[in-house]
Amino acid sequence: MAVSEDFARLTDPFRPELLAHCYRMLGSVHDAEDQVQETMIRAWRSYGEFEGRASLRTWLYRIATNACLRALENSGPRPLPSGLGGPSEYPEAPLAAVRPEVPWLQPIPDTLVSAGYADPAEIVASRQSMRLALIAALQYLPARQRAVLILRDVLRWQAAEVAELLGTTTAAVNGMLQRARTRLEQAAPDEDQIHEPADPADRALLDRYAAAFQNADITAVMRLLRDDAVFEMPPEPTWFTGRELIGRFLQSRVLTEPGRFRMIPTAANGQPALAAYMRGHDGVYRAHSVCVLTIAASRVTRVTSFNDPGLLATFGLPETVPAAAAPVPG
Repeated sequence: MAVSEDFARLTDPFRPELLAHCYRMLGSVHDAEDQVQETMIRAWRSYGEFEGRASLRTWLYRIATNACLRALENSGPRPLPSGLGGPSEYPEAPLAAVRPEVPWLQPIPDTLVSAGYADPAEIVASRQSMRLALIAALQYLPARQRAVLILRDVLRWQAAEVAELLGTTTAAVNGMLQRARTRLEQAAPDEDQIHEPADPADRALLDRYAAAFQNADITAVMRLLRDDAVFEMPPEPTWFTGRELIGRFLQSRVLTEPGRFRMIPTAANGQPALAAYMRGHDGVYRAHSVCVLTIAASRVTRVTSFNDPGLLATFGLPETVPAAAAPVPG
C-alpha cells in the first residue's frame, strides 16, 4: 500500500500535462485519457525498476509517448471536415451524408490540461500548443514525425533524448523534425493575432456571438464574422467558407427561430468556446454541441461546431439546462 500511495503522490501532479501530450498525439480527448491510464498502469508496474537516471517526469513522458505510438499503429488521422474536401457552395441544399466511420478530431476542455501548471507563462504556452488548427495539422504527420515535433518544439527535449526514446540517431531525429516542420507550415493556417480565451475583448465578442445565436439574429452573427470565415460541424462533412454563405446556411437550417439554442461559455483548446443546447418539442434544452471559436483582429475567423452531445459531459456540463426566461440582449 505504501508503494501505491507513494506512486500516486508523485505521479498524479503530472496527469494534466500527460493528458495534453497524449491529446496532441492522438487528437481525441477520450483516446488521450485511455493512454494516460495505460501510462500510469505501465509506470506503476515498473516503478520498482525506476532508477532515477532521468527525472520522473521524463520517464512518464517516455512511457506515454510509446503508448501513443502503439495506439497510432492501426489508426488513421482524425480530420476536420475542412481537411477532407472542398467547401459547399449551396447552403440551402441538403447536407452530405454523415460519415460515422470517420474518427473525427475532438476538442479538449482547458480545465483538464491547465490544472498542472502554476506558472501563468506555462499555462499560456500550453494553450498555444493546443490550438485546434495545430492539432488538426498534426494529424497529417506520420506518427514518429508527430512525436518528434511535439517532443522537440513543444516540450523542448534535446535531440539526443528524443533519439534515445525512439531508438534512433540524433541525425534521424533532426531529419524528421525538419520534415515535420515543413509539412506543418503547409497544413496549418495563419493564425496571427490570436489571444487568450480570457482576453476581455474576445470574451465580449464571445458574449455577443452567443446572444446573436440565441436570438437567431443572423445580421448580428454575420457582423461578427470575418469575410473569409469558415464554419464546420463534425460529424457533418459539409462545411462553408465566406460570411455570406455561412449566413445563408444558418438562416435556412440552424437559426430558424429565436430561443432555439442556449449557449453557455466555456473554453477548449486554449480558445473561447460555447456549449450549445437545443430546445426539444417538450421545451427542454438538451446538449447539442461544443462550438470552438477562432478569433483574430476582433472578428470570428472560424467556428468549429462539434455536434456530439456526449462531449459536454467531458466539459463537466449537464445534459439539460433550464429554459431561458427571454432572449438574451445583444
